[in-house]
Amino acid sequence: MPGVMVELSVRDLVRADLASCGWAGSERHLVNVAQQLDRARIGEVDYLAVCAAADIPVAKGGIDYQVKEGVGTLWQLAVHPALQSCGIGTLLVEAAELRIRGRGLRHAELGVEEDNPRARALYERLGYVAYDCQPDAWEEQGPDGSLRRRETVCTLMRKELA
Repeated sequence: MPGVMVELSVRDLVRADLASCGWAGSERHLVNVAQQLDRARIGEVDYLAVCAAADIPVAKGGIDYQVKEGVGTLWQLAVHPALQSCGIGTLLVEAAELRIRGRGLRHAELGVEEDNPRARALYERLGYVAYDCQPDAWEEQGPDGSLRRRETVCTLMRKELA
C-alpha cells in the first residue's frame, strides 16, 4: 500500500488554533496553553504549531526561556495521536531548536515522563542526553471534568545546540 504524503509547516500557535487542539489535552490544559500564548506575546516563551495543508495544528509545543538562564526549555510537546511515529515530533523539536538558536542560546532542555519510553527514544535519537530525574505533578482534568493530581517522575534531558 502506498504511503500518504502531507505537506507540513511550522508557525506560531495562535488562540484561534485552540479550538482544533482538543486532541492535545483537556479543556483545562488548553486554558493553560492560552495563558502561555499571553507569555508568548511578551517574549517569555515561543509556542509552535505544526500544521497540515489546511493550516490545522497536528502538533504543538512550547519553549520557555524563563526556566533557566541561557536555556530554551521545551515543554507541552504533543503530536496528534493518530499521527505519531510519522516524523512530526522530529519536525517540531527541530523547529523549536531553531527558535532557541535564533535567540542566541546554545542549550535546549526538556523533561520526559519515565513512563513514556517512545518519547524518550525520540529525544535520544535527536541528541538529547539524560542528566537527572525529578518528581513532577500537576492537576489533570478527567473526561467527566473532575480534577485529579497527576504525580510522575521526569527524566531531565539536555542538548548542546551547534
